[in-house]
Amino acid sequence: MHKTSPRQQQMLDFIHAYIDEHAYPPSVRDIQQACEISSTSVVHYNLHILQREGFIHRDPEVSRGLEVLDGITPSRTPMPSVPVIGYIAAGSPLPAADEALRHDPLETVTPPDGIDTRGVGDLYALRVRGLSMIDALIDDGDVVIFRPATEARNGDMVAAWLIEEQEATLKRIYHEGANVRLQPANSQMEPIIVPAGNVEIKGRVVAVIRRLE
Repeated sequence: MHKTSPRQQQMLDFIHAYIDEHAYPPSVRDIQQACEISSTSVVHYNLHILQREGFIHRDPEVSRGLEVLDGITPSRTPMPSVPVIGYIAAGSPLPAADEALRHDPLETVTPPDGIDTRGVGDLYALRVRGLSMIDALIDDGDVVIFRPATEARNGDMVAAWLIEEQEATLKRIYHEGANVRLQPANSQMEPIIVPAGNVEIKGRVVAVIRRLE
């Protein structure tokens, strides 16, 4: 193997440190930001050289599909997975998912690059039914990843539980005095306005995975 350039060595050192801390490899954007590289294309160029010279192996078909070939890092570090525990309505509310499905989920998904995966074991996902959030680029059939939360700021996109109705819905939340407005992102639909005491926040949206056509 040839001697690495200072930039390539910096990238290798960061990849090692990232895997040690997170137990899975960094994304290209993680490397770009941590190493203060001007663009992702420069990262790709140097990763190509590192692979050509036998320092790493990359799988272009796998998100974060990066291995360090030094006999220390595991040959394939497992990516975290998030359980899809049911459905949530982007439209009229739906009955919420059974939390027991965390342990026997409908399916699992891999968090997309760029989201904070600290505490990834707490994340959960729901598949969307309806079109009320279509202007926020959330379509029927997409998967939305949530971080559990009981509070949210105005404008946050949340999983809201309507206590009396025993139903859940995906909306942007706005606190308005004694009421809460659950606002769709669809100009053809009206908001849901309910007493604040009738709403529990179950989680804030951290990522959306688009449905494959």
